[in-house]
Amino acid sequence: MELKFRGKAWKFGSNIDTDVIIPACYLTSYDPKELAAHCMEAVDPAFSKNCLPGDILVADWNFGCGSSREHAPIAIMGAGVSCVVAKSFARIFYRNAFNTGLPLVEAPGNVVDRIQTGGFVEVDLQKGILTLGGTGESFPLQRIPEFMRDLLAAGGLVPYVRNRLFQKGRTCPS
Repeated sequence: MELKFRGKAWKFGSNIDTDVIIPACYLTSYDPKELAAHCMEAVDPAFSKNCLPGDILVADWNFGCGSSREHAPIAIMGAGVSCVVAKSFARIFYRNAFNTGLPLVEAPGNVVDRIQTGGFVEVDLQKGILTLGGTGESFPLQRIPEFMRDLLAAGGLVPYVRNRLFQKGRTCPS
């Protein structure tokens, strides 16, 4: 997985909980496409229809708060979102996202405040830089630890562990 993303921004506010990301009534499925059809519908019913592959979700404080459900990052990825940029994330959502292969970036408030829905954003996780498409301004980001970048490059925790076991000569069921 390349750790550089460029796409249109979809901006949301603070305290977007996992029930807003994907309502509980849809948790009977793990199918990313089915979950994506209902992603963010409580705050933007057109989101899943208009989000394009590679777009970037942007939020203020405490994104992903609420219950622990892997469905939330799966729904976001299913909608085509390449990464999420926010001022802060709920810790359990943060781990669930990386475990399922969804890149998250904590950005300073002054950077997030400058991003508007429809604007283009480029995020380079390897270099730790966010660039605003309209102005070309670049901002340093908090670097993601190497282990977390390795999880993303593998596609999440399960593929990462499979790869590690295979490298050590062990067999692992697929």
